[in-house]
Amino acid sequence: MGSKLKTAIIGSTGYGGVELIRLLASHPLAEVTSVISSSSAGSPIAEGYPHLTEIRTDLLDDVDPALIKSKADVVFIATPSGIASKLTPSMLEAGLKVIDLSGDHRLKSPEVYETWYKKTPASQNTLDLAVYGLAEIYGDAVRDQTLISNPGCYSTATLLGLIPAVKAGYIDPATIIIDAKSGVSGAGRGVNLGSHYSEVNENFSAYKLNKHQHNPEIEQVLSAEAGYPVVTTFSTHLVPMTRGIMSTMYATVKDGRSTDEFIAFYRSFYEGRPFVRIRQEGTWPSTKEVWGSNYCDIGFAVDERTGRVTIVSVIDNLVKGAAGQAIQNLNLMMGWDETLGLQFVPVYP
Repeated sequence: MGSKLKTAIIGSTGYGGVELIRLLASHPLAEVTSVISSSSAGSPIAEGYPHLTEIRTDLLDDVDPALIKSKADVVFIATPSGIASKLTPSMLEAGLKVIDLSGDHRLKSPEVYETWYKKTPASQNTLDLAVYGLAEIYGDAVRDQTLISNPGCYSTATLLGLIPAVKAGYIDPATIIIDAKSGVSGAGRGVNLGSHYSEVNENFSAYKLNKHQHNPEIEQVLSAEAGYPVVTTFSTHLVPMTRGIMSTMYATVKDGRSTDEFIAFYRSFYEGRPFVRIRQEGTWPSTKEVWGSNYCDIGFAVDERTGRVTIVSVIDNLVKGAAGQAIQNLNLMMGWDETLGLQFVPVYP
């Protein structure tokens, strides 16, 4: 089989980074040869994550493109937004392939990025180079690329639920309303009041209404698929659980399509894409059923009385919404089977 592809992870001490470590530990063709953190360089990663004791015994490296290139061929950047845009040019110049898990390369307009993220955008040249890695939709475009932008967690669940219907004209895109909920791990490991146990436990709260940074990402992709500008109402909520995203979407149905027609069409659309599972009529997915896995489960209910469809899409935000999809993109980039290192059953209960 030969030697494995060497990968490095910048941001190894965040939830996305440590999930990459967990998943890549069982990858048959890739291995992690450098774990990197500018804030904790020189310390063993197991110091901050004791569950990695005797699994990762190496010390955290600092962010040094030449050092990373000497140890790896591909680098995952799993940092908060605003950092990858600064690091990526030097990584590409060093000859590394880059998979960016942050939001820095998802939006094609620097001005739109600055408006929604309130940070300095990447250069237009770098943004033009980035390929949007929504694997089930744009997987063919990822192969042999040098810069992949991993989609946002909310965006992944939402777009996989909406793109087929928008593309085929099953719904009116102007009527889309997205009601999305996320577990607390989506906020990262940093300490803040919004993820404080006393604030989150026994609570269910809305946040960033009409201002969430994944909104323009969703609209950018839906507009491209529809062929004209699509604007959505996108509401986000925090649920007192660790992992999981549920995106519940509502839209007006066109041409009197039934629930059965939606199910049959989506099964055909995603045929051969093993990580999207379509539920039968009368059953809808829950976050527990994809926990710890790279699956996206989707269910439907058409209301003939109102003429609207409800589409329910669930993922694990740290796997399909982050590290799992990043590895899926690595597989596609390298021309491998997209399921490599991701063939595990969801954890239940």
